[in-house]
Amino acid sequence: MDTRDPLHDPLLAGDRRALARAITLVESTRADHRERAAALLDGLRGAGGEALRIGLSGTPGVGKSTFIEAFGLMLTGQGKRVAVLAVDPSSARTGGSILGDKTRMEQLSREPRAFIRPSPSASHLGGVARRTREAVALCEAAGFDVVLIETVGVGQSETLVAQISDLFVLLLAPAGGDELQGVKRGIMEIADLILVNKADGDLRATATRTVADYAGALRLLRKRPTDPEGFPKALPVSALESAGLARAWDEMRSLADWRRAEGHWDATRAGQAAHWFEEEVRAGLLARLDTPEARARMADLAREVATGTRAARAAATDMLQMLRGA
Repeated sequence: MDTRDPLHDPLLAGDRRALARAITLVESTRADHRERAAALLDGLRGAGGEALRIGLSGTPGVGKSTFIEAFGLMLTGQGKRVAVLAVDPSSARTGGSILGDKTRMEQLSREPRAFIRPSPSASHLGGVARRTREAVALCEAAGFDVVLIETVGVGQSETLVAQISDLFVLLLAPAGGDELQGVKRGIMEIADLILVNKADGDLRATATRTVADYAGALRLLRKRPTDPEGFPKALPVSALESAGLARAWDEMRSLADWRRAEGHWDATRAGQAAHWFEEEVRAGLLARLDTPEARARMADLAREVATGTRAARAAATDMLQMLRGA
């Protein structure tokens, strides 16, 4: 008797509808769905190919959607299959911004070699949906060559995307002075490639100066053993004119190939797997607080702490003892 999930074979065959249903399954919080999702993912281990996972972030208004569409169309034009996982800051209940994503990437959404999926971040730190990493695994099983993980905003917490991707690309607009100072050091320290978008028209000269500024900042900020000579880099691109995209892709492949050859690729992925194991354990422990009894006890202890009748440390100890006995 075949005990494999009904989505297993269609997913391996590259069926985009099966992929969409599987991602919906792994994003579900229902206990039966979580059990089925775990079984499906376990059955898919080692299946499919190994996609290049590219994390992409950028300031609002920098043109991420325009860039992703132009970049995705270039890759599909080369015969590659491209999946876009756009982490949406809106709630899971309202369904996210799927219409907005489809509208902004209208051409790419019609491309048979592409797959676009927005996922609500559900207030998860860093704008990376908790199940995005599982969605990436599903995309790899479905045979996609490149998975673009678009995260919301730019900030210190965005460094979480480094635990889910092979390369991290930061998309910025032509700027200088205060705008350059406003980019967080943490995000600069994990960027493998900084792409200055909108390097066209009247902004072309400004973009060239901005690239030079960021290149200088990167040289001062860091040098890691996982960086070959010359990386990280800053490059100008124009998503509107599709200029600089081919060079950016060449640099991404060059960096990925170097890391594979030097053994950093496998080590990084192993470290990421260990990180997400620990995150699952933490999430499971926090889930034990989400019961009527635990919530009531938390509320009682919080009131005692607020009124000064119980010290915070003592109240926390009581709460933890209750959880250990659960």
